[in-house]
Amino acid sequence: MPKVLSITPLSRADRDLILGVDERIELVEAGGWFDGEIRETWPAFTVARYLRSESKGHGSLAERDALLADAEVILGSWPFPLDLRSRAKSLRWFHQRPAGASNLRRGDLWGSDVVVTTSRGYSDGRAIAEYAVAGLLHFAKGFDRAVEDAGRGQFSAAEYRPAGLATKTACVLGAGGIGSEVARLCAALGMRVIGVRSQDAGATPEDVQIGFAKVVGPESLVAVAPEADFLVVACQWTPATTDLVDAQLLNALRPGAVLVNIARGEIVNEDDLLAALDAGLLRGAVLDVYTGEFERPPPESLWKHPRVLLTPHTSAMTDRPSHRSMELFVANLRRYLDGEPLENVIDWERGY
Repeated sequence: MPKVLSITPLSRADRDLILGVDERIELVEAGGWFDGEIRETWPAFTVARYLRSESKGHGSLAERDALLADAEVILGSWPFPLDLRSRAKSLRWFHQRPAGASNLRRGDLWGSDVVVTTSRGYSDGRAIAEYAVAGLLHFAKGFDRAVEDAGRGQFSAAEYRPAGLATKTACVLGAGGIGSEVARLCAALGMRVIGVRSQDAGATPEDVQIGFAKVVGPESLVAVAPEADFLVVACQWTPATTDLVDAQLLNALRPGAVLVNIARGEIVNEDDLLAALDAGLLRGAVLDVYTGEFERPPPESLWKHPRVLLTPHTSAMTDRPSHRSMELFVANLRRYLDGEPLENVIDWERGY
């Protein structure tokens, strides 16, 4: 049986699920043990936001090295020890509970010989889709104008120009699990939805049932942009998608379009976005992410822009806990023990 090391805190229910796979599994819990190292090697902004203030780590360096050296399987979260691969000599599989593969680029696991899986597709996609639609409505209904009016203490009713969503077109960049949930909600509001998928095979019957009117490949993104009143970014961040939303694409959208980014900040060229906003090409932008969000605060140019609504990566948060990362880990653990392929293995060349 493999030695499974958890470097992220586990609940009793999590522990029972793991041990329920096979009673012979040796589970070692070391949640919080590496927090001291993380404080020393990650930016202060990351530490302040993602670590508990009272957590300083446990054990000596030698003890932590010994834990890593013996582990064949490691369950982790984010942030994580940057030199994990070099210290975990027996490591064969690492599972990250968050969904984003790009979270791992900073450490030495990226591009290594270790099988690495993420929880892509197991977060609360419906909550993220609700956020996206709320973002569309925020600007479509002029709620941004209401905030300005409240600050001035005077209504400017003629400035609201509320728009309806029904019959409008939304382009969803990234027609995967989350993008499909966005499409489902948009279609329910009477919108026409265009999906953009990295490997386009046209709209399948399932796509149509979800709510996509059509699905195209990324090479057709600029071509379909003039049809879009709204652009929702829900794709993975990879070298191919870095700055994908640039001046050319923003200028091609319908005048007064609204951008919502629920993916990664690096996908949107923020200088081009600000230029489009200042030129009046866009009605507004709703950003749950921004470039470098895990390492530093957002730039004031975005945060204080009157037509930007920026939140601290809260789109997946909800009062109905439904993140199923442990469900995937346990299912993959069974596959691992049976010698079967694992789900959600990162393809280093593809980037997720």
